Amino acid sequence: MVRHAANQEGGNVERLLDRVNSPADIRDMTLEELEQLAGEIRERIIEVVSAKGGHLASNLGAVELILALHKVFDTPRDKIVWDVGHQAYAHKLITGRRDRFSTLRDHGGLSGFPSRAESPYDCFGAGHSSTSVSAALGMAYARELRGEDYKAVAFIGDGALTAGMAFEALNHAGHAGLDIIVVLNDNEMAISPSVGALSAYLTRIITATVYNRAKTDIELILKKIPGIGTKVFKAARRLEETIKNFVTPGAIFEELGFRYVGPVDGHNLAVLTRTLENIRHLKGPILLHAVTKKGSGYGPAEQDPAGFHGASPFDVETGNAKGKKVLEKDEGPNGIVSKAYTDVFAETILSLAEKDDRIVAITAAMAPGTGLDKFAEALPERFFDVGIAEQHAVTFAAGLAVQGVLPVVAIYSTFLQRAYDQIVHDVCIQNLPVLFALDRAGLVGRDGPTHHGLFDIAYLRAIPNMTVAAPRDAEQLRLMLSWAMSDDGIARGPVAIRYPRDAAPAPVCEAGEPIRRGVGELLREGKDAAIVALGSMVHPSLEAARMLENEGMNVAVADARFAKPLDAELLRRLFSDVPCMVTVEEHVLDGGFGSAVMEFAEREGCLQKVVLRGLGLPSAFVEHGARSKLLDLCGLTAAAIAEQVRSLIQRPA
Repeated sequence: MVRHAANQEGGNVERLLDRVNSPADIRDMTLEELEQLAGEIRERIIEVVSAKGGHLASNLGAVELILALHKVFDTPRDKIVWDVGHQAYAHKLITGRRDRFSTLRDHGGLSGFPSRAESPYDCFGAGHSSTSVSAALGMAYARELRGEDYKAVAFIGDGALTAGMAFEALNHAGHAGLDIIVVLNDNEMAISPSVGALSAYLTRIITATVYNRAKTDIELILKKIPGIGTKVFKAARRLEETIKNFVTPGAIFEELGFRYVGPVDGHNLAVLTRTLENIRHLKGPILLHAVTKKGSGYGPAEQDPAGFHGASPFDVETGNAKGKKVLEKDEGPNGIVSKAYTDVFAETILSLAEKDDRIVAITAAMAPGTGLDKFAEALPERFFDVGIAEQHAVTFAAGLAVQGVLPVVAIYSTFLQRAYDQIVHDVCIQNLPVLFALDRAGLVGRDGPTHHGLFDIAYLRAIPNMTVAAPRDAEQLRLMLSWAMSDDGIARGPVAIRYPRDAAPAPVCEAGEPIRRGVGELLREGKDAAIVALGSMVHPSLEAARMLENEGMNVAVADARFAKPLDAELLRRLFSDVPCMVTVEEHVLDGGFGSAVMEFAEREGCLQKVVLRGLGLPSAFVEHGARSKLLDLCGLTAAAIAEQVRSLIQRPA
């Protein structure tokens, strides 16, 4: 299954990887040693990811490119900017983090993405896509402004070139004409031209020093011919472009002002190092197109690169997952077995779409992650994957909506941040019927601060016409989605439903009040205090109330259901019945659900008679780690909630 590079016959062979403490240690390696090292790196990546999960296929496909870049360029003096960031495991292994690689994505361990706080070799942080060219161009300009001398290299790929931001940066870079190298890792997730002998031959010619020196000399000579020199040069240039465009796919990059090189085999270290050595000295914007295989070196990942993109722990020999992603399998009083919120969303929205042909589904290159791959399989003509282009996804949905279609836009909470203006300008101002399904709301766990969905309530509840809701369990998500597609839902304006990356707990009771806009549900009566919780925090709050009941305290618990609009009637009732209240949310406190309740209490004049405290996530970028660990550290467990309520009830008069 794994391609072993080192021959184990005759006893143990020393691993080259054990001798690599920085890129300087690979610069004198022979081609054969580099190939052995590539195999050892793959084995180590597979070993660690199979044990704890992580991004596998994209990292396996980038190993040779990363080795070639670090061999040719003088890092960290030369700057390599990684796009997306989940292609950089090999980079971490050879830049002084080999001994800590087993801590990957653990709390307090290595980040799964480049981090400037972690290493000087990580010159720019990355977790979202399509940022590398912009950042590298900024570094190139800084180099010129400060009179410094280093190379700026952007490493882009794995679908990141589908985003508008990448093309905006390419357009600027081509116009600027500064020395910048863009390495396109084409692993068939973006563009996929074939690699042939003729293309490889032309690439060697195009990048050769002699060729480029001769080309420059000929250009100068032709232009000096009186009267006709410039015309002859332009004709020669057109002939060159015609020939190159006939045999290479780089016309678009040439038109943007780049010198296009490739495509080359992204797993051939000899070709890669020779090509990089050649283009390293060229002036102006250069784009190197390398074709790689996602999952390279590990059979199961090669056969299912999407499935092994973000892998949970698996058996190396078979490729089979070691355990289910769903953490709980409790059965509630109505017989419904809990499952992942994502799966509940996927099944419910498909069921609704099968009954209403106006419903369509939209994702931004995350069909499996959002569960919409099921929708795509069942209703392909009503499914749209727009690529890594969240801004386009939202305005595309708006265009559908104005013509009577009911679009469901499923995007991770953290990625929807990239489309904020489109939500305001194109959806909310026009009050269009668009449903936003915000997966991964709250703490996502090991992917860390770039992927935590901590800000969506704050950035959405400020927008007029927007409704923001959160279900407490699987059954509530089903009911909430059905409500959203009803006449009381998106027919009255856009709706966002946020839910976490977790198992949906079993329902706590039989279905009570039907979902209505801005109406919560009182789940437990009480006179000593009230907990008003939202979404994923309802169940821990109920458990906290039961713990306090065992201590003789009577605590009410309400499921707010909506962060906007608030249930004014329910809040007024609670403010009149209890002396203290705690709001609980899996979201930053600043601008979140608790802030909304505080604003309401202030308007209603309740703060003089009721002590109000908000529990939520700190105003900080929470580090990576297991979701349960992070919830504990942030004080969002049943025990922590109970302690906060206890301190209010027992406070001195």
